[in-house]
Amino acid sequence: MSYCPRCTGCQDFWATVAGWACRQAGLGGKFRLMRVVKVPLGQRTYAIKIGLGLLRRLGAECSRLQLGQRCAVITDGQVGRLYAAGALDSLRASGFVPALVQVPVGEQAKSLITVARCYEQLARHRLERRSFVVALGGGVVGDLAGFVAATYLRGIPFVQVPTTLLAQVDSSVGGKVGVNLKVGKNLVGAFYQPRLVLCDLDTLRTLDVRQLCAGLAEVIKYGIIYDAALFRRLERDMPSLLARDPETLAAVIARCCQIKAEVVAQDETESGLRAILNFGHTVGHALEAITGYERYLHGEAVAIGQVVAARLSAAVAGLSEDEVERIVALLQRARLPTTVQLNRAQRRRLLNAMRLDKKVSGGQVKFVLARRIGQVVWGQQVPVRLIEAALDRTAPGAGSGAGPARGPAVPAG
Repeated sequence: MSYCPRCTGCQDFWATVAGWACRQAGLGGKFRLMRVVKVPLGQRTYAIKIGLGLLRRLGAECSRLQLGQRCAVITDGQVGRLYAAGALDSLRASGFVPALVQVPVGEQAKSLITVARCYEQLARHRLERRSFVVALGGGVVGDLAGFVAATYLRGIPFVQVPTTLLAQVDSSVGGKVGVNLKVGKNLVGAFYQPRLVLCDLDTLRTLDVRQLCAGLAEVIKYGIIYDAALFRRLERDMPSLLARDPETLAAVIARCCQIKAEVVAQDETESGLRAILNFGHTVGHALEAITGYERYLHGEAVAIGQVVAARLSAAVAGLSEDEVERIVALLQRARLPTTVQLNRAQRRRLLNAMRLDKKVSGGQVKFVLARRIGQVVWGQQVPVRLIEAALDRTAPGAGSGAGPARGPAVPAG
């Protein structure tokens, strides 16, 4: 049995942030705080910069990396309408020659077909090995563009510019890139680290409420798996996060990135500790797969997966019922679904999809389970009967802690 070694006691939050700097923003004389978190990977160490107005600095930040002149900005139609022009202008102002590569909106874009189309456009723009890719968008774009960069010309540099909360706290950090197959999520991919991550909090202002809440599922996950003090802060500050208060967002995003940086530094390729980042994802990914990646946003499916994982944790790992209820209540306060209705056929499909998850070992589904909020164990085999029981308790109206139905029922078929 493996344990997360993180101390869960109270700590000074600011001591956990790798670095910070105040800069003049030029807005009525006000100062903005930019936080910088380092991902320490030797010669591949890179910075995550979190603040307001950072998209305008994209070109200047890329200039510091001593990259080639040609580059490609990969984005989707929705994000592109809002931010592509600004990104391209910033890159041109710093002497780069950027091309815009636009991909479809949504999880369906994460396919080898889309990857091949991106390759063709990079080749037409004559990108070379010192050229680079900018991933401008949410988690789908970041995963896709990162995989394109990892494989084009056997690997060219890339920069992450995440525009959703979920991408800023999770998918843009740590170097997991990849695409989906019809049978499962992220089954084709690589570990390939970005050269820089720019988290511009201004982009969260245009994020719709559902996408914002989906990102909060990953934020809550960090509190459950690693930091009880963060979980308590989320219980206290959830209204401020939902109101998109910049100071609260910056502090919470920085803490989440710091946690992921610490985990990735110890286990870059997920041979041990990094598995804790998958809390709630075993069921979440399967739920996405059986609904065709259309019914739930990633964070919504992971929220349901976290409820199932919490109930399994109570049955297997000693998590108290009080803490199960705290987890469910916080997810509900974040306006996330915490119940799912499955008939017998749908449940069978869910269990089969879980067995296709890339984290399965020796044909066995492995779970991350919580001993308490702030400490988890990973690599846990759970009998099917307990999974079934946890799913029973996660059905709408199932009783203790189930709460009201906040997500749609899984369609049959």
